[in-house]
Amino acid sequence: MRAIAQWMAITLGLAIAMTPANTQAFTHVVKQGETLAGIAERYYGRIHFERILVYANGLDASGGFPIVPGMRLEIPAVTHHRVLFGETWQTLARDYLGELRRGDVLAKANGANSWVAPADGADIIVPYNLPFLVQQRETAPSIAKRFYPDQDSAWMLDQYNGIAGKALQRGDVVLVPLSDLPLTEEGKKQARAAEAMVRSEGGGAAREAQRAVGAELPQLLAELRGGHYLASVVRGNRLLAMGDLTVTQVADIHRVLTEAYVALNAVGLATASCEKWLAADPEVELDEYGTSPKILAACGKRDEVVP
Repeated sequence: MRAIAQWMAITLGLAIAMTPANTQAFTHVVKQGETLAGIAERYYGRIHFERILVYANGLDASGGFPIVPGMRLEIPAVTHHRVLFGETWQTLARDYLGELRRGDVLAKANGANSWVAPADGADIIVPYNLPFLVQQRETAPSIAKRFYPDQDSAWMLDQYNGIAGKALQRGDVVLVPLSDLPLTEEGKKQARAAEAMVRSEGGGAAREAQRAVGAELPQLLAELRGGHYLASVVRGNRLLAMGDLTVTQVADIHRVLTEAYVALNAVGLATASCEKWLAADPEVELDEYGTSPKILAACGKRDEVVP
């Protein structure tokens, strides 16, 4: 038993040494009668995520280890980050995933393209870097097959780790980025109890609000262009109240509100919305040729209010 414990310590030590500091997980202490499958179902709602727990805790080393009461297991989870001005997918990948070149994977995990910078204020997810300790001769495709449903992921895994197509040998460590790690309500509760809310799915409220607002923005614009100004005001204010939005979303909504309030002759409200619009998007240029005189007046760009 002592030899097993020593080997596990070596295994996990190698994995930790290869993983950036911003790994995300919370701890579970194994209780009498628990199984890995049961723990996976409890925290992920998916029994087959048992294999994630196996690899994350080095339980596959040297033929595999059973779990016993009192053992501390790490439960992997994604993290969340609020984008700051000037950050790119590459710099975020460097800080959270260890290397600039992993920006492609980070962007893809968020449904974006790596050549388009993330929106200022966006709430993004950061994949969990699962350390995979090679036990026998392996390749990127053979490892990818364990964790991903599509074959294209083999190429991604190769690039992510700089494998360059070569065969891997026993003792090599490969990082497997996982972004599909949804936690159950119990999982979120345990993450919060471990003071890991911002590093877990439990910290994704802003992300969900931003997604919902993004889905409704086209309808908001359609209402404005269709002359449904009161509906635009109601929807716009409801969207603003949904949570922490991106700076771009705030600017878009207040631009619509500015126009709607002007159309409704609510000059004071139009002025307040325009101030917030311009504060969120200071690069906006309102010129007298392309902008309604009433909007210019509401935004303080004309000395006199046009009746």
